[in-house]
Amino acid sequence: MDLASYIRNIPDFPRKGVQFKDITTLLKNKEAFRYAMDSLATLLEPKQADIVVGIEARGFIIGAPLAYLLGCGFVPVRKKGKLPAETVSKSYQLEYGVSVLEVHKDAIEPGQKVLIVDDLLATGGTTKAVCELVEELGGNIVGIGFVIELEFLKGREKLQPYQIYSLVKL
Repeated sequence: MDLASYIRNIPDFPRKGVQFKDITTLLKNKEAFRYAMDSLATLLEPKQADIVVGIEARGFIIGAPLAYLLGCGFVPVRKKGKLPAETVSKSYQLEYGVSVLEVHKDAIEPGQKVLIVDDLLATGGTTKAVCELVEELGGNIVGIGFVIELEFLKGREKLQPYQIYSLVKL
């Protein structure tokens, strides 16, 4: 299945010059969504993860069903102030500012095998911050999965030495 054909381009969103990759058109198509989830599960199942970590917000949409398919637990990484229990946090640089991500302090046990997932790999800054959070909690990152990878932004380079998996490379 050509998953790229189910991804809509939105020009100048969220700001001028950005070509936003909208996965809602993929998600609403039951065959494309099932194919994407099954394909990610097939790629990542050999990693034998204990936990899938999803990055707010579209990473939740990908991560929760993937965790279900892999028989793993699911951990959300959220923007600052959204989680109710004690958290650890990480600041990171965006193209247009600084942001903070948080995860519950008890979300990952030392030594657990962790898969990190999101809808899209662009520059890799957000995912790198999540990697640092996971490792701070003692998690062992066994892979990072994306539906889409924007190769021209070279985010994969920022995520060395982790194993990166993506379904659609643009």
